[in-house]
Amino acid sequence: MPSYKSNQDGFVYSLENVSKTYKTNRGTVDALKNVSLKIKNGDLVSIQGPTGGGKSTLLQILGGLDRPTSGEVLLDDENLAKKNDAALADIRADKIGFVFQTFNLIPTLTAQENVEMALVPQSVSDDERRDRASAALASVGLAERAGHLPSELSGGQQQRVAIARALVKSPEVLLADEPTGNLDEGTRDEIVAVLEKLHKEQGITLIIVTHDSQVAKRAKTHLRIEGGSVSVTSR
Repeated sequence: MPSYKSNQDGFVYSLENVSKTYKTNRGTVDALKNVSLKIKNGDLVSIQGPTGGGKSTLLQILGGLDRPTSGEVLLDDENLAKKNDAALADIRADKIGFVFQTFNLIPTLTAQENVEMALVPQSVSDDERRDRASAALASVGLAERAGHLPSELSGGQQQRVAIARALVKSPEVLLADEPTGNLDEGTRDEIVAVLEKLHKEQGITLIIVTHDSQVAKRAKTHLRIEGGSVSVTSR
């Protein structure tokens, strides 16, 4: 796994006075209001709050999928708020993995091919791409399902493929937006166990947006977002 340089004091993320404002037909919406927080390298973080409270907005800003209206967002020593689109794309390709509620697998590609696609921006060789994808599928317990299409896999298996696709890049950070939202209780526990195992074994910073308190309570650090404001508790 690549070695990354974290911010001073071991923080992978440092946010300073981050605000995000949207203009709608009904007026201005403050999705985030002067949010300042730090996330330790290798931490397990949950984000909860009411619908429309700013959870997904925060995750998108952490992932370089959106920029704040104001404030600084440091990932290691790079201010994502000041990067252009090309630079953000490179950072996402190298440092950040994403897992979503909807698995977002390409239906015409096998599990192996879906995972390999994540390595295309890194321009690795064909052999390395195949080997790394196979290893990633094995790490989530799906080595024997590599040749199956998404339609031939259960919901839990499809989410495991999505996790493998996120991790095959050896990212520094894994961002998960309601990763168990479409799964039953038993499968939810399996997916959370997979994420926890990979978090511990690979030292990845794992940040999960979830409505599920059973998932959130596994986290070391808990963020609560309401009306764009963030409170932090740790254990």
